[in-house]
Amino acid sequence: MCGRFAVTLPSDAMARLFAAQPANDLPPVPNFNVCPTNQVHVVRAGEAGRRLLPMRWGFLAHWYKSAADGPLLINARAETLAEKPAFRAACRGRRCIVVANGFYEWTKTDEGARLPWYIFRRDGAPLAFGGIWQDWSGPDGAVPTCAIVTTAANTALSPIHDRMPLVLEPADWPLWLGEAGRGAARLMQPAGEAALTFHRVGRAVNSNRATGAGLIEPLNAE
Repeated sequence: MCGRFAVTLPSDAMARLFAAQPANDLPPVPNFNVCPTNQVHVVRAGEAGRRLLPMRWGFLAHWYKSAADGPLLINARAETLAEKPAFRAACRGRRCIVVANGFYEWTKTDEGARLPWYIFRRDGAPLAFGGIWQDWSGPDGAVPTCAIVTTAANTALSPIHDRMPLVLEPADWPLWLGEAGRGAARLMQPAGEAALTFHRVGRAVNSNRATGAGLIEPLNAE
């Protein structure tokens, strides 16, 4: 599961990191509370090379008559990606990378209180989430949309949540993007145990309206 994340890397730095040509209408950064239906930074490959583009986070199946016509598809399970009617064509030919710096998950107390955690790469590098994309034909024209692929959580993260985003290493980006032939299915595995780390953060992020760098700061006391 990935339902909220943070992105702090400047757009020009993203473009350099992924060797991608940036679009002119990328969403503003930093954003410490990226929520479903927000515009997100997506790397997509094509005949003219890689592009860094804005997309709606929330995949819209081609049969949706409106953006609210079905469930909000922000995640796509790796185990069933190739079988689900909404995702199977995108799985074969429309894979992308969603750029982030960290993501949030929640545990619950015995009383039902939601306790947020911030999860990020141990080496401090940005996260490259495996994603899929689709242009949805809306009443005002094509709407680029995407979903983040998820896997079972690794042992380190499983106490927090049983799912995690698909985290791609730089050597795997060409294969996931379709630049290095077939075989991307083998990449759909949990991240290595040492790849990510995490800490508790304050409950302010429980609100999708919360903003600011303080959302990702370690919680000392609450």
